[in-house]
Amino acid sequence: MNIQGLQKLTLLDYPGKMACTIFTGGCNLRCPFCHNASIVLNPSAEGEFTVDEITAFLKKRQGILEGVVVTGGEPLMQKDIFEFIEGIRELGYSVKLDTNGTYPEKLRELIDRGLVDYVAMDIKASPAGYPPAVGIGGYDISKITQSVNLLLEGRVDYEFRTTVVREFHSIFDMNALGEFIKGAKRHYLQAFRDSGELIGFGLSEVPKAEMEEMRKIMLNYVENCELRGV
Repeated sequence: MNIQGLQKLTLLDYPGKMACTIFTGGCNLRCPFCHNASIVLNPSAEGEFTVDEITAFLKKRQGILEGVVVTGGEPLMQKDIFEFIEGIRELGYSVKLDTNGTYPEKLRELIDRGLVDYVAMDIKASPAGYPPAVGIGGYDISKITQSVNLLLEGRVDYEFRTTVVREFHSIFDMNALGEFIKGAKRHYLQAFRDSGELIGFGLSEVPKAEMEEMRKIMLNYVENCELRGV
């Protein structure tokens, strides 16, 4: 495992649970609005933490923390992700996985084996808007679609989330985006914020009033849509 970071306590990243967040290195997308550019583009080859160090930390927090968020980068790129999550589960923690949806086979196996309790999948844009939103020309969304359909089966608790950026999203995109995840139980429209460590440049926020209009459109397609970070 290439582990680039550890947030020892979060009350926000895992709904309803006191958790910690583990950041894995590397990603197969290049979203211009990604706020973890160093983790994506230049992760330390050896990682900042070993699995043994993470395990020792989690053992000390047993009975205090309830869950572990595994995020990135893209965690499902890690070749030993199954063994890593198994180790977390053996310590009695619930696991939330953050993913971009590009590894549907691995995601299905995690769900089939009962290794994840909650999945947060990023929906980068409407289908037509995916190539610029992920920074890859001509990007094929077939694997994204597979992951969306897998989560819509409802065999694990989940959310879809979209970071709204002026240069990549507009009210006119929302119907297509809604059709893409139609029937979803939960979707968040997240406000873009410039972390100072972005992959792209010249990006801007969408006003709250406009995001609220987007939310209203999404409610025609999903059970619940909320704004986050506004």
